[in-house]
Amino acid sequence: MIEQLSIYLIAMILGIMLFFSFVIAPVVFTTLDEDNARKFIRRIFPFYYNVNLAISFIVLLLFLFLSKLGVDFYLILIITILFAISNYLLMPLINKYRDEKQDKKFKYSHFISVVINFVQMICLVFLLI
Repeated sequence: MIEQLSIYLIAMILGIMLFFSFVIAPVVFTTLDEDNARKFIRRIFPFYYNVNLAISFIVLLLFLFLSKLGVDFYLILIITILFAISNYLLMPLINKYRDEKQDKKFKYSHFISVVINFVQMICLVFLLI
């Protein structure tokens, strides 16, 4: 029962990530002007990261409770850490570089965040298989 819950939570994280990446972000940037899109994204990203961080942390605790300390545990640990890094370190840097019009640093840090998101999604798919 608890193991099934962890699978549902992993699927939930992946679903949130896919929905955000392929529905929310494109709609925001095609519907809102640049200034409002930026404001919206800056408000929603912390929520996105914190919700996924909380869910992945719960999965991590469930794996500890189940003594499931193999590859799956380390994958969800990496996913959890990456959500924290993305929210509390990378996102503030991205916003700073954008505000200061440091385009090269902005593009690089944004690219890193996209790669992290992609790696997390691959890890989540692996956990579900």
